[in-house]
Formats: sequence, structure tokens, C-alpha cells
Amino acid sequence: MTTVSAEEIHEPVVPHVSRSGLALSGLAALGIVFGDIGTSPLYTLKTAFDFLHGDPTPERILGILSLLVWTLFMITTVKYVAVAMSIDNEGEGGILALMSLLGVQRQRRPLIVLAGLLGAALIYGDGAITPAISVLSALEGLNIAAPSFEQYVLPCAVAILALLFAVQPLGTSRIGAAFGPIMMVWFITIGILGLWGIAKHPGVLLALNPLYGVRLLASNGYGGFLVLGGIFLCVTGAEALYADMGHFGKRPIRFAWSGIVFPCLVLNYAGQCAIALNGASISDNIFYRLCPQPLLIPLVLLATVATIIASQSIVTGAFSMTRQAIQLGWLPRLHIKQTSEKGYGQIYVGVVNWLLMIVTIALTLLFRKSDNLAAAYGIAVSATMLMTSFLLFIAMREVLQWRLAPSIALAAVFVFIDAGFFAANSLKIMEGGYVPLVLAALVYGAMLIWHRGSAAVASSLEQTPVPVAKFLDDLKTRNIPRVPGTAVFLTRTSNGVPPVMLWHLKQNRALHEHVLVLRVLTESRPRVHWPQLMTIAKEGENFWRVTTHFGFMQRPDIPRLLHQASQKGCAIGLDDVIYYVGHEIVLHKERGAALPHWQEALYAAMLRNASHVTDYFRLPSEQVVEIGRQVSI
Repeated sequence: MTTVSAEEIHEPVVPHVSRSGLALSGLAALGIVFGDIGTSPLYTLKTAFDFLHGDPTPERILGILSLLVWTLFMITTVKYVAVAMSIDNEGEGGILALMSLLGVQRQRRPLIVLAGLLGAALIYGDGAITPAISVLSALEGLNIAAPSFEQYVLPCAVAILALLFAVQPLGTSRIGAAFGPIMMVWFITIGILGLWGIAKHPGVLLALNPLYGVRLLASNGYGGFLVLGGIFLCVTGAEALYADMGHFGKRPIRFAWSGIVFPCLVLNYAGQCAIALNGASISDNIFYRLCPQPLLIPLVLLATVATIIASQSIVTGAFSMTRQAIQLGWLPRLHIKQTSEKGYGQIYVGVVNWLLMIVTIALTLLFRKSDNLAAAYGIAVSATMLMTSFLLFIAMREVLQWRLAPSIALAAVFVFIDAGFFAANSLKIMEGGYVPLVLAALVYGAMLIWHRGSAAVASSLEQTPVPVAKFLDDLKTRNIPRVPGTAVFLTRTSNGVPPVMLWHLKQNRALHEHVLVLRVLTESRPRVHWPQLMTIAKEGENFWRVTTHFGFMQRPDIPRLLHQASQKGCAIGLDDVIYYVGHEIVLHKERGAALPHWQEALYAAMLRNASHVTDYFRLPSEQVVEIGRQVSI
């Protein structure tokens, strides 16, 4: 028998990040965390300048730069890097982790659930647009470098996006090590280009005064308000800083942001505005106007690679959030492939990958240019940030134990800023902003229906439990034969004999000599450690009950856990184990249905197509017996 240590069972496999120094960890974070926000200079100012309607006065240009700088500072530095990253769920971040931290599994908090799930669903909607707009904006530099290649920009973008999604099943562990150094080159490059632009018009640094931004908003009325829709694009990747905290920890992300990313972004935005003040044309992508003509093609290539890395980060983030939602019971089980033994975050979710590919390429072909996609971009992230601000207020009070007055004051600032950006982006709904909202609505609907359907099935299966002692006495009275081996019954029930065991006994009229009833629970914490992970109780002769707790960032592995249980006093034989699992077939209840008929049909479809419990719990398929049961909801 293979001996498995407690550490192997109970400690989660987490992504490996070099501990040789903060600098190396920060470098690794550059390639995963900052791809989206790091490539925003490709399209942010270009979009914001469109609201000037051909009238780039110095006051307006300085106002736009001032808004950009202070938006980056208030939203990214203050809200996410300083505040949000101080509120972690045992090291994990992101809106779902925050929702779980606030105890939604221990008490009914529907508003918190609503905010968390809407925020997560909106990230999916925006995730389909990010790769499209990033790759298109990078390749559109060819329109300046070689105008004759303009007709090839769209086909090349589609080909790159198709290749990006096609290689996902292979995993990113082999090329992931190069992401950090490439993004370091990218940030240094855009920083140097920004300095070169600032040297042409140093007066642009006056925009560091926030009054220029205030004057722009105050003196341009409705037009100044519209500019916020373009300004917001500079922080569309800020949510990733919080969500990826579990991969690298707080310090490397904070170090990389403060020491490299934030300064280089500010320098580049200032450089673009400087050459605009100096008379450069803003009719096309002014980002590439910063670059000397001989170096334009290499910059386009570097920008394309950077946007591919940014897109890779978005896709990987979608995979990670999907796994969190599955573990927390908001999505059906999907097949999750671990693409690297070294990193728990290195996963692949096929359904999510191919759906994202279809939607992303469809959006690319539909909108054709990054200018058109910009109208659809931002509304989903601004709504997510607004949801996060509300949750942060509750976390300030309950987790950080702040007093009411400072909590309200800081949260009010965040909500005011986020609400302003959301309102400005909402004006773009008819121009394409409906796309991420529709996608988010579909994801949110799927989450809600799955959760309600699962609760209805669990309620339908509830029955008066048969006491174990009475059950075992009945076996002896009826002379039910006990065959050699160990039977493991997976159940949702906390006591008594599980229904799947009763059905098995009714059909087969025999029971194994050793019986183990196993209940698997997912906690609102990311990780559960020994000894909280597993409790073992002997409830009768050769009858054991094991309750195991996993965090939402841990992978259930039942066979390995049984090895550990046997070492902790559970006297079962592991050489001959059969696993019994129930499989529900949902039927419509004519009276008193828990769900509307259309929702019940959708839930049944998701249940039929969910990943098999054998894969989810890593059960050996040749040792699994599935017992079907019809359930009316």
C-alpha cells in the first residue's frame, strides 16, 4: 500500500513563484498580472481624444492627462493595491473570494451574493472583448508603418486570436517563464518612448495638478462627461491585480506596480499628450506617433506580443474564476485539466476556452476596428468595480474592523468615482456596450439557475434518515449477505444511512463487508488544513463516516484522502474499493415546482452535460458504480 503523508493530502498545490527575492517575484507578476492594464496605452488616449471632436486645445489635452494620472492613482493604487489587497481571503483575492470572505455560506446575505455574482459574470463579458481590442489596436500600428498592409490587419488579428485559444490545451508552463521578461521590455520601452515625448514639450507635466482634470469636466459639460468613457480604459486591468493576488502574494504585485508599471504608464501617457501639444496628429493611433519611424515595425511586433500575453492573462483568469465558481456551487462541474504539476493555477477549462474563442473572434469580425470595439469596452469592468466598492465597504467594517466614519468616507469616494465611470460608459450601450452586458447576463443566469436547481434537488432528496444502528440490525435480521471488500458511498446527508446506499441494497440485496460513508463539503475559505480537513467517526461495526472539508481553491482527491483516513484509524481495506455515486435525472413536478419549467429544463441540460463526478473527485473509473435516480423538482 502506498503511504501518503498528511502534507501531500492536506496542503494545496499552489503556483510556484521563486522565493529568491522580491524582484524576481515582481518580474514574474509582470507577465501574469499587468498584461491588460499594461497594454492600455495602445488605445486609451486614442479613444479619449475622439471626444475632442478635432479640437485638441492645450487645456483639453492637459485635462485628459490629468484625469488619466489621477484615475490610475485613485482606482489602482489606492483602491486595489492599498485597500483591496489588504482584504484577502487567506491570501486569495478577486470578487468571488471577497464574496466568500464575507460569509455568504454561513448566513443568507442575498445582496452580497448578488454583487459578487454580478461582478464575476461581468468579468466574463469583458474578458471576451479584451483580447479582441488589444490585438487589433497593436496590429493597427501597421496602418502607420506600412499603409499598404491595412487590409491584412483584420485577418491577422483573427489568426492570432484563433492561435491563442488553440494552444490553451497545451498549458502555459513552458512559455510562462518568458512572459515576465517580455513585459519588462514592454514597460521599459513605453517608458522610454514617453520620456522622449515629454522632452519635446516638458510643460505637459503641469497635468499632474488635478485641477486640470476638474476644469475639463466643469467647462465642457456633457462632452467632458463623455470623456470619462475613454479615460476609464486606462484601468480596465485593475481588477486583475486583486484577483491574481493568490498567485504571487501582495508584496510582489505592489512592488511591480509601484516600481515599474505605474511610472511607465504615467510616462507614456504624458509622452503621448506632449507630442499632441507639440502638434502631432491625433487622427490615428497617437501611441505609435511616439516611435521613430525606423523602429515602428519592431514596436508593432513588441506590442502584438504584449497584447497576446495580456490576452493570455485574461483567458487564464477566466479559467481560475470558473474553478472558484464550481467549487462554491455556482456553476456545474466542468472538466478541468491540470496543465502543469508545478502550478495549481496552470489549468485548462475546455468549455470556457472554446466559448471565449467563438465570442472573441465573432466580436473581432463584427466590429473590425479597435475604435468600434472601444464603445463596447469598459462598461462591464466599471460595473464590476462598482460592485467591488460596495463589498469593500462591508469588508472594511467586518474584516478590517474600521470605524463607521472612515469606512463610509473612503467607500463613498470609491463609489462616487466608479459610479461616474459606469454612468459615462452606460452611454455607450447602444454603440456596442450591450455586448458584454448580454454576455454577463447569460453567465449570471446560468449561475443562478444552477444554484437554485441544485438546492431544489437537495431539498427533494431530503428525507427522514434511517439511523445507522437500526440499519445494521435490520441487515442481520434479514440475513443480508456481506461480501468482501470496501464500499464508499458519496452522499450529501450529514447523518443516517445515505439514500444511495439504501437504493444499492434494494437492487443488489447485498452489502460490502466494510462500508464508508463520505461527505465532501466546500468551505468559503480558499484552503482547509489538517486537522479541520477531515473528521472520522465509527458508527457501527465496519461502518465509518468521513466528512471532508475542502477550500474553494483546493482539488478534491478522494482516493488519496482515503489512504490518509486509513492511517488515522479508519479500518477499511483499500485493496478492493468500490465507489458508489448517485446520478440525478431531473423530472418536472406538475404541482409545487421549485423552478419555472424553462429554468428546470436549463438546469437539467446543464446537469446532463456536467463533468462526471468520477473526474471531479479523481475516482478510478473502473471502480465506480453509478446509481441513477429520478428527482422531481
